[in-house]
Amino acid sequence: MTILPQTTREQQENRERETLAPYAVCSGDSLGRRHPEKEHEYRTRFQRDRDRIVHSEAFRRLEYKTQVFITGAGDHYRTRLTHTLEVSQIARTLARALSLNEDLTEALALAHDLGHPPFGHAGERILAAILKNCGGFEHNAQALRIVDWLECRYPQFPGLNLTAEMRRGILKDKTPYAGMGEGLPSIPSLEAQIVDISDEISYTSHDLDDGISAGILYPSETLHVTLWREAHEAVKQRFSSLDEKRTWYQVIIRVINDQVTDVLQESLRRLQRSGGVVQKNIAVYSESMRAKVLEAREFLFERLYRHPQVLRANSRCRMVLTGLFEYYCENVNLLPVSFQERIDAGGLERTVADYISGMTDRFALEDYRQLFSV
Repeated sequence: MTILPQTTREQQENRERETLAPYAVCSGDSLGRRHPEKEHEYRTRFQRDRDRIVHSEAFRRLEYKTQVFITGAGDHYRTRLTHTLEVSQIARTLARALSLNEDLTEALALAHDLGHPPFGHAGERILAAILKNCGGFEHNAQALRIVDWLECRYPQFPGLNLTAEMRRGILKDKTPYAGMGEGLPSIPSLEAQIVDISDEISYTSHDLDDGISAGILYPSETLHVTLWREAHEAVKQRFSSLDEKRTWYQVIIRVINDQVTDVLQESLRRLQRSGGVVQKNIAVYSESMRAKVLEAREFLFERLYRHPQVLRANSRCRMVLTGLFEYYCENVNLLPVSFQERIDAGGLERTVADYISGMTDRFALEDYRQLFSV
């Protein structure tokens, strides 16, 4: 029997330097972690970052957090977790095509929505309004707070102790909360930019899919939108006899592929102009594709995100989150002990927000029901 040799971390790091593009982030050249750690024998820094994200409580809770439709509205709608996995697949495709660090890209994609509160973007807006005089609430800054402070898994340090490149990518270009964000690179890596644009690609395809499945959007009306109409025409030209369900499945595939191809080509053009130097706004749409995507986004905001069915759910979310926030601020002793112990360091309002934003949709609804007997 042939015994295969083990591939060490150092060998993987050397392989990255030999095979990745010069503008990629090599794990062996990382700026390091906030708290020094011994490196792993056969896993790179970014592989460890990815694994720490997957094993975190915040990642597991994404399964029961809203994407568009509140968890429980239906078995086939996307949740924050399935959305995250879809973004990861898109981002990995782009990273591989651009010879970027796929481990870093995957880790960033899996972490990009960790800071979302229950009830999706509606929940974020509600908490931002509640905390407007206490530093605000923003899901990227909250995600950084989670990985730097709130996840407690190691005896030597708080948080997950991720690399500087991961922490910068999680924050994106947003402003960190007070007292956080030290030791970060000046701009997000190209891997981080790839994840950001992959998130946009996902919205313009998968939210359309969920909207049609929910009966809120009608296939015929979406054909007024250039991005989807062109994809539909291409699919019908190739598969003229498909039923409507499979036709629209193929349209979603086509929409994703068209956007990925456009971002790839535009990123290469911008890298050529910059001489391979990573700057802001390298991984973006071309001007023509950006116009199509904006048209599609405007349609989704008007016809899906502002649909009465969605707005009614958002109104209930406001009542739940506001009620929970006020209740726990007045009844600190009912917070979990681990959160009570953080109040002196983090402040009462921020600590309560940490607790509430970490809730899943169903936990928040049930907690509200029990506290207020409704």
